[in-house]
Amino acid sequence: MTKYNKSGIAGSSEPQYEQSEMDSSSSSSSEDEEEEIEKELADVTFEELQKARSNGAHAFSKKPREDQKLKRANKNRPMEASSKKPVPAFREVVQAPKKVVRDPRFESLCGTLDTDGFRKRYNFLFESDLPAEKETLKKELRRYKDPERVHEIEERLSWIDKQLKSGSAKHIDAKILADHKKKEREAAKQGKRPFYIKKSEIRKQRLIEKYKHLKSSGKLESFVEKKRRRNAAKDHRYMPYRRSDDNIE
Repeated sequence: MTKYNKSGIAGSSEPQYEQSEMDSSSSSSSEDEEEEIEKELADVTFEELQKARSNGAHAFSKKPREDQKLKRANKNRPMEASSKKPVPAFREVVQAPKKVVRDPRFESLCGTLDTDGFRKRYNFLFESDLPAEKETLKKELRRYKDPERVHEIEERLSWIDKQLKSGSAKHIDAKILADHKKKEREAAKQGKRPFYIKKSEIRKQRLIEKYKHLKSSGKLESFVEKKRRRNAAKDHRYMPYRRSDDNIE
């Protein structure tokens, strides 16, 4: 059944419109497919086509297209890149100066450590500050009962003791070495050959200085007694135990 418009012209029905639209879309899609097939076949060699015909196979390997160089349509426009290619993880957009980390302990530009000068400049730490801090921490240790706080104070006290002991030993060694160098310089002026002191000799002189200091302060006997007890405890570990048979008898 035909429908008439307001102008009186006969028009097709809605199903006919849909049918015509489907026909036009199918024809356009078939044309697109044909164009795609033609493009694919344009890159295929004649030898591959002959093989496909003889074997009856429809699949063939396409040659990879060479990467086309990206160009700008205009110098004021950005370069267009394909969205199919993955973007690299890191891309340097702005060139920033690289930060160079320098450790002054291992850097020659910072110079070398002068142990004697360090000891002279910071001698007040070993003479007054650290001993005073040690006394205050001992008082706090008696007052506090919190185990965490007590543990922190004990660690700090042990660190101070190590610093004072190592500092005093190094200071004594440096003093012995300086005195020896002074004597050798005077002997060299008189025409004598210099004598270079060994570390073992420095250790012996340090023990002699310690003995003199303990004797003058009156702490020599207590020090010797503590040393004897410590050595006896060490020797006791290597003594054999009594056998079980001896107890039975």
